[in-house]
Amino acid sequence: MNQVDRPPDNEYAHLRRPGSIQPHGILLAIAEPDYPIQYISNNTREFLGIEPLDLLGQSISTLLNDSQQLLLQQTANKPIGVGIALSLSLQTPSGNQEFDAIAHRTAEAMIVELEPKTASLENLPDFSTWVRETLTNLKMTSNLTEFFEVVAREVRNITQLDRVMVYQFDRQGAGEVVAEAKTQTLSNSYLGLHYPATDIPEAAREMYRQSRLRWIPELAANPIELIAVEDRKHNDLDLSFAILRSVDSCCVEYHQNMGVKALLVIPLMKEGKLWGLISCHHQTPKFLPHSLQVVCELLGQFVSLELANKIKREELDRELELRSRHSQLLKAIAAHKNLKTALLHPDPRFLELVEATGMAIYLNNEIVLLGNTPSRADIYPLIEWLDSQNQDSIFHTDSLVRNYASGAAIADTASGVLLLRISQVRRYYLLWFRPEAIQTVTWAGNPQDSVQIADDGRVSLCPRASFEQWQETMRFTAKPWLPSEIESAIEFRNALIGLVLDRADELTRLNQELERSNRELASFAFAASHDLKEPLRGIHNYSTFLLEDYADVLDEAGVERLETLVRLTQRMESLIDILLNYSRLGQTELNLEAIDLNTLIEQAIDVFRVSNPHNSIEVRLLHPFPAVRGDPILINEVFSNLITNACKYNDKADPWVEIGCASSEEHGIHTPATIVLYVRDNGIGIRERHRQTIFRLFKRLHAKNKYGGGIGAGLAIAKKIIERHGGQIWCESSSGEGSTFYFTLMQHQAATADR
Repeated sequence: MNQVDRPPDNEYAHLRRPGSIQPHGILLAIAEPDYPIQYISNNTREFLGIEPLDLLGQSISTLLNDSQQLLLQQTANKPIGVGIALSLSLQTPSGNQEFDAIAHRTAEAMIVELEPKTASLENLPDFSTWVRETLTNLKMTSNLTEFFEVVAREVRNITQLDRVMVYQFDRQGAGEVVAEAKTQTLSNSYLGLHYPATDIPEAAREMYRQSRLRWIPELAANPIELIAVEDRKHNDLDLSFAILRSVDSCCVEYHQNMGVKALLVIPLMKEGKLWGLISCHHQTPKFLPHSLQVVCELLGQFVSLELANKIKREELDRELELRSRHSQLLKAIAAHKNLKTALLHPDPRFLELVEATGMAIYLNNEIVLLGNTPSRADIYPLIEWLDSQNQDSIFHTDSLVRNYASGAAIADTASGVLLLRISQVRRYYLLWFRPEAIQTVTWAGNPQDSVQIADDGRVSLCPRASFEQWQETMRFTAKPWLPSEIESAIEFRNALIGLVLDRADELTRLNQELERSNRELASFAFAASHDLKEPLRGIHNYSTFLLEDYADVLDEAGVERLETLVRLTQRMESLIDILLNYSRLGQTELNLEAIDLNTLIEQAIDVFRVSNPHNSIEVRLLHPFPAVRGDPILINEVFSNLITNACKYNDKADPWVEIGCASSEEHGIHTPATIVLYVRDNGIGIRERHRQTIFRLFKRLHAKNKYGGGIGAGLAIAKKIIERHGGQIWCESSSGEGSTFYFTLMQHQAATADR
């Protein structure tokens, strides 16, 4: 197969040093110490009424006064490529001309780019208001899909460009449009379409990495050549960071083939790497004022920061979830007398450790299967092949058939394979499997059209002429193993080895770590109780005194502010109390005993009725309830919180809440003596995107003045209590129709024995 030739960097020099600029502005390059003009664009007569040769070699003072030169000198102290924005008034034969300017330093000169100030700003929006509202909208999004949709919509709102896309690069450099906002006059949508890596070559991606904005108001405009002093060439000047840098002919042809006349690109960075682009198209030439360009640049920086935060949060949530599964599984293994016994009778949670559908445990030629797997006859030769490849502790692939010819025959169960070697002495292996995920990838045109093969066989890149949807079916590939899943597997292996080598030392270390954590929690509780609440009470009391003693002196605004301060101190104290209670849940010893749920639930309902005498919600009890083992005070709090929420978040004319038991098997729970309880209502329900966040402390889905207020702690406390009892809690809901909260508890053994 031919390989696309990657020219060396110097063959892409024309991108960095094109020797020309776009025609809607002027570019000057000056040198220290006297700032003579070394390069100048050949369009000064149009903007200044001065021939470029009359300025070339002259000091910048020919155009700028002393105060403006001092402003320009600030650039000398900036790192290369970091620009400063200036508002300059240039001295010209026809009088002073007003320009928006950007100045930045390169290794060879200081570059000054000038764009004439927009004649009228009457139709421009209030940027400060838009920025505040946009940043608020972005921060309120709950997932990346919604975040990208808001980004595309808001950029289009402020720029009024025909099409705005959020474009994400994958590990191979190919891209996908993950969000789109467009005018209704555009019938075709690019949302979900894929683009090959060759559409944006590595050199072009490097240019985007170095810039914060690429603005091309008219792709078809003729470039303006630079003029240089005698000892320089017009294309010697590095324009990598120049906003006015001219457009490469391939880029022009590519976008003209798409029907694009104007282009705005805002790079999106994550941890110093180019993550994607906000790519904006317009069907006619369009000029954006300099102030709007600055707003788009700042928005790009904010989106990059918020993108990194949201991805990090999702990765952290995923990592914490995997670590929780890891810990629970390791605890179950530790309960066995030895590792081999545990592996010969594998816990179903082995599959959850890395989100696999099947697993094989290989212990010195003995194989135990779990889930959906290839046959033993297929696994033995697979292990021999894996042994011949490498002896690393881990091996993983999402397309086994790429390197293992026999992989096609087992693709339906094992297109993806992850192998862990537990021991280098004994052949103890853990193999996880994922099935083939046949997927149809829709490309924006045939990706092969971006490659040209010459008569001599040399392969080169070229702009594609068609962007009609082109579909390709991808086979023999499984869902990729995520870095967090691979890390989880490695951590699990290390934990197993530690368990085998020295279980006693490991338990000692864990006990010491737990003791240290408990001390830190106790220290936090003490600090919160004494160091935080005491000054808070002082603020509250003094604010109250001021209201009582000086209300007649203060104006209405002053009284209102003091009243707000009193309310805030009360809220802060309640938050601190919640944190104290929440932290104590993790260290207070449980008072475990047999609990008659029938009595406990009735008591919780009675307390609710007394506390809410005007609430007429119907409570349905599906008796009888089994006896469970737990801390009655804490279990009572779980039911109280769930019943209160069912009442609070209900807008129906005839509200009801139902409490009962569910089938363990229907929910995939096969642990003996585990029962599933539920609290169901016909309330407002919870949208799917919020169901993983509702159990976070202080996570509220509604404004504090809606549905009776609240601070978002009840579900977090309920989850903590259930987990302290070794159970789990989850929610199933339909927005507008109601919610069901399920949780598990252990049935009291005496009750089980009586049956």
